[in-house]
Amino acid sequence: MSLVVGLMSGTSLDGVDAVLVDFSQPNARTLGALWLPYSDEIRRAALGLQVSSQNELHRSSMLANALARCYAEAVQKLLASTDHLPEQVAAIGCHGQTVRHQPGQGYSIQLNNPALLAELTRISVIADFRSRDLAAGGQGAPLVPAFHAATFADPGEHRVVLNIGGIANLTDLNPGQAVRGFDCGPGNMLLDAWTEKQLGQRYDRDGKWAASGKPVRRLLESLLAEEYFAASPPKSCGRDEFNLPWLERRLGSGEDAKDVQATLLELSAVSIADAISRWCGTPRTLLVCGGGVHNHALMERLRELLGSCRVVGTDSVGQPADWVEAVAFAWLAWRTLQGLSGNLPEVTGARGPRVLGAIYAR
Repeated sequence: MSLVVGLMSGTSLDGVDAVLVDFSQPNARTLGALWLPYSDEIRRAALGLQVSSQNELHRSSMLANALARCYAEAVQKLLASTDHLPEQVAAIGCHGQTVRHQPGQGYSIQLNNPALLAELTRISVIADFRSRDLAAGGQGAPLVPAFHAATFADPGEHRVVLNIGGIANLTDLNPGQAVRGFDCGPGNMLLDAWTEKQLGQRYDRDGKWAASGKPVRRLLESLLAEEYFAASPPKSCGRDEFNLPWLERRLGSGEDAKDVQATLLELSAVSIADAISRWCGTPRTLLVCGGGVHNHALMERLRELLGSCRVVGTDSVGQPADWVEAVAFAWLAWRTLQGLSGNLPEVTGARGPRVLGAIYAR
C-alpha cells in the first residue's frame, strides 16, 4: 500500500489539516485535502494547557482523547471525499497538538492519543515524531525542512521556503550547500492573539486591521530585542517563548490597538527578513506556505523588505500552500514505514539521522 494520510494541527490552534497522499511514484500525488476546525472546547482546552495550571495531567489526557476523535473525524471525512476505504491506507502520520516545546530541557509535548486514533480509524498511526530527534540531542524541530528539500530544491536556483504558521520557520535550499532550517520567530501567533483579544475575531483577514495602523517604533525595538532573534541555528520556538503575556509586558500605556497590530505585523516581517539575510544570504526566490500566505499585508511587506527576491506562494511550484505541512507529515510517516530517517541533523542539531515516530498498528 502506498497511500498515507497526513494530519497537521499547528500552533495557530485553529483546526486540523488532513491530506491523502499517494507515494507509489517518485513524485508523490496529493489525492485529497480538507480542513476541520477545532471546536471551541478543544481550542480553549489547548490554550489552557500552554501554561502550568491545576490538574494538568487529567486535562491533558482528556484533551488528547478529544483530539484523537477530532483527527478520526477528519480522516473519515477525507476518505469519504476521495472514495477510499481504511484498508487501502498504509498509515496516518499525525503530528499532534503542541502544548509545550522545551528542547533545552530535552522534551516537546504533542498531545494526541494515537492508540485511540488507530482504533477509531482502523488504520495504523505513526505519531511522536519529535522524541527520537530530541533523544539524539536535537531540537526535535523543525522537521519539515527534510520534506522541503525533497520537494522544492532546484539545482539551478537558490530558494528559501518560508512556512508562516503560528511560528514562522525557514528552510534554506542553496545548491551545492547543506540544507539549513530553523524557526525564526512568531508568524501569525501574536497577530491572531491580539486580534482575538481586541476584536473578538480569530484573525486579521488579509492583514487589513494591521494595515490601518502604524508601527510603534519603541515597541518594535523592544520586541526585536528578544534574545531568540539573535541566536544562531539550530533553534526552534513556540508559545513557550512568544505569547500574549510576552507582548503585554512590553506594552506601554498609550498605544492604539491597531498600531500594536501594525507593530506585530512588522515584527513578523522584519524578523523573517533579518533571518533570511543573516543566515540564508540572498536567495532568488522565497516560497511561502502556511496560513500567513493569505495575509496580503504581510506578504507585501516581505516583498518590500526582500527587494529583488521573488516572493511567491508554493502553489507556483505545484504544492498548495495550505497543505504543505500536512503533506510533510504524510511524507515523514512514509519514511518511517520504509525505515528511512526523517530528520536533518544539520537542521535540528541531532547527532545523526534518525528514523522518526512510533507506530501504533491498526
